Amino acid sequence: MAGSIFASLAPYHILSYGTLLGTTFFHSFINGIVMFRTVTRPAFSAVQSKLFPIYFGMQTAIPIVLALTFPGSTLLGVPSGVSGLLDASSRSSLVSIASMFATGLLNLAVFLPATLKIMKDRRGQVKRDGKEWYAEGPHSQEMQALNKKFGMIHGLSSLCNLASFVALVAYGFALGARLQPL
Repeated sequence: MAGSIFASLAPYHILSYGTLLGTTFFHSFINGIVMFRTVTRPAFSAVQSKLFPIYFGMQTAIPIVLALTFPGSTLLGVPSGVSGLLDASSRSSLVSIASMFATGLLNLAVFLPATLKIMKDRRGQVKRDGKEWYAEGPHSQEMQALNKKFGMIHGLSSLCNLASFVALVAYGFALGARLQPL
């Protein structure tokens, strides 16, 4: 079975893309929102702190898989894999995949550790203040500063996540264009 589809990189590319698009869409627009509205703040924080390392890890690793399995074009003389992705004719795909990787890595390596540290600091401040961070105000200046910092980091992380989603959708159109007959 030399011509077997299992030996081709194409299905792995499509499955990887679909997994990342579906995961990003579901987590960003369904799971996170439903959980935030349904469960207590401490439960929400506990679950998200366990999900985000996996989610951001996928957002970082899958673009690498996409680059390695990038579909070439024999008609255009573009090779498959990273060398095809670096071809001038693949510029929009390169920008999309690089953006997905960069935003995933930024969330995984910068914003996630910063958020977890702030959450730990807030737990300590709750013990000192005797009041939950999410309770109605007023809060100590220290807690106000931690809440403000958390909001800023969370906002930047959400912006990265949105940029990743836009890059995923843009890549879907670029990939779809490659499937169109010439």
